[in-house]
Amino acid sequence: MNNHATLLLQIYGQARGRAAEYWGNEWLESDKQVLIFDLPEKAKEAYANQTTEYKTYTDAFVKGINDYAKAHQETIAEDKKQVLPVTPADVFANILRTMFRFLTANERAATEKLFQPGSNAYAIGPSRSASKKAMLVINPHLPWEKDFTLLFEAHLHTNDLNVYGATSVGMPMIFLGFNDNLGWTHTVNTLDASDRYELSLQDDGYLLDGQVVPFDKKTIPIKVKQADGTLQEQKLEIKNSKQGSVVGEKNNKAYAVRVAGLDDFKIFEEYHKMTKAKNWEEFESALKMMQIPMFNVLYADNAGNIFYLFNGNLPKRPEGDFTYWRGTIDGTKSKLIWQETLGYDDLPKVLNPPTGFLQNANDPPWNCTWPSVLDPQKFYSYVAPQQMGLRPQRAVNMIKNDSSISFDELLSYKLNTGVEAAERFLDDLLAAVDKYPDSVALEAAAILKAWDKKTDAASKGAVLFSAWFDKITPATMYATRWDRKQPLSTPDGLKDEQQAVKLLTQVTSEVKKKYGSADIAWGDVYRLRINNIDLPANGGWPQQGIFMSQSYAEDKDNKYHAEAGETFIAVTEFGKTVKAKVLLAYGNASQPGSKHSSDQLGLLSAKQLRTALTSKTDVLKNLERKEILKIQL
Repeated sequence: MNNHATLLLQIYGQARGRAAEYWGNEWLESDKQVLIFDLPEKAKEAYANQTTEYKTYTDAFVKGINDYAKAHQETIAEDKKQVLPVTPADVFANILRTMFRFLTANERAATEKLFQPGSNAYAIGPSRSASKKAMLVINPHLPWEKDFTLLFEAHLHTNDLNVYGATSVGMPMIFLGFNDNLGWTHTVNTLDASDRYELSLQDDGYLLDGQVVPFDKKTIPIKVKQADGTLQEQKLEIKNSKQGSVVGEKNNKAYAVRVAGLDDFKIFEEYHKMTKAKNWEEFESALKMMQIPMFNVLYADNAGNIFYLFNGNLPKRPEGDFTYWRGTIDGTKSKLIWQETLGYDDLPKVLNPPTGFLQNANDPPWNCTWPSVLDPQKFYSYVAPQQMGLRPQRAVNMIKNDSSISFDELLSYKLNTGVEAAERFLDDLLAAVDKYPDSVALEAAAILKAWDKKTDAASKGAVLFSAWFDKITPATMYATRWDRKQPLSTPDGLKDEQQAVKLLTQVTSEVKKKYGSADIAWGDVYRLRINNIDLPANGGWPQQGIFMSQSYAEDKDNKYHAEAGETFIAVTEFGKTVKAKVLLAYGNASQPGSKHSSDQLGLLSAKQLRTALTSKTDVLKNLERKEILKIQL
């Protein structure tokens, strides 16, 4: 509440499905999404299903929020106060909404701005570690907007727990992090946990196995705040089918979405047990609860164990492969309506591979280490696709030949801004310019030959190459598409060399017109801009195979500001004590006037991390404020 009171109350208001009532029509679609899938009612059910212990924890969390709001009313935006008091159901509604948006990202991509959270992760075993200690890289990539994906860096220290990490604002647990013995991280996985069914409408119902089945219907009121402050009531008709919640109708068809994982009511309990685990056996016992609906898990501990799990509630489907279930499913056949999810033992996982390292950069599980130890043929064909983008290829290619990785080397890999696409295509482009030269292309080629193939702030040539690569279309320009038999070296080559040169000439002229020079430095164009701070950025587009990933949005001055990518970073080594370097890119507060709302941008711009203060002694030496709370039980 001290760091994010306004944001926290906003996301709880959204999770209630009452944001339009509080703040106006622009929030109406958010409310409809929450209400169509009945998330507020599921949240009440979730709280009711907690054990006494976890109800107590939730109640205490909520009491803290409300007590803070009462004591510090002046810090809370007036329009957010109407959300108070917060209830335990709000806490569960927020986690349900968060997981819902991750789980249904594929279904929503066609109708809203593409939601592409990402992440990098490494787990290094003793056989690859210079110190013979296991190491872990925690590196989620998420949007920087003030919403449910904003992360909060936290350190919880009690008599029996010392855990450091990050969580989403409004969550009462550490989402990813490390304790004195072990650590874990998440990346968004290729798990397909939601399906879209096409229903054939007939006689105010829908056809299923040749019979007309009525919808389960209800109408609920939604209040919408008007410009003059009055409330206008709208009616929302909600239809449910045996396939799932109906999200739209068109041309005598209805479309229903079925989502796995929205009944995982003990997700906080699983995370709590993960944070308290002292060894691999206790940690795996927590994972086996299967209450975290999705996300890859990468793990390392002070006993030298490393582990990867393709985690989540994956529907147990009757037929079809991954591509089939990513499409629109025939809603007239009941046999295609799945009822169960796969168990822990059915999911791809790797413990202590002989290769000595594990990685994930949002790629399918099959190449989580190299050489690969997972065989896709041993799993259901709908578990995950067979593909590998340039960023995960970069992750593997950087370390696959390094047999003795030091902590500092691992840190440098994490902060690497090299462009895998340039390693793959720049030589082909320069050769094409030699074949089809023109004065502008030759000028560009000279810049690109001198370029360091990085997206460091000072790199000259990166802006030009990035603009060119953004123009090429894989289907028409790649000589060799990605090949699962050569997953780390394909795609490669240019199919149409003359067209590649034409595109280079085009983008060179565009860059010169925009910035006055074709060899402008990356950081002069790509910026870190928050609260009137304006600094050069490092790193770039993940689809170009850049491990230090940032996505950008264009500003009126033709420059670009970071809007997603690097968030919480932790590079950790597990010995007798944990060694850790950390950073929260955009700062650890969103409250207006807080000095911590953007105070870490300078470190991000300089490619530096902070030493984590993991002991009570170190914390007390660096204390900014001390507050003693007297709790009456």
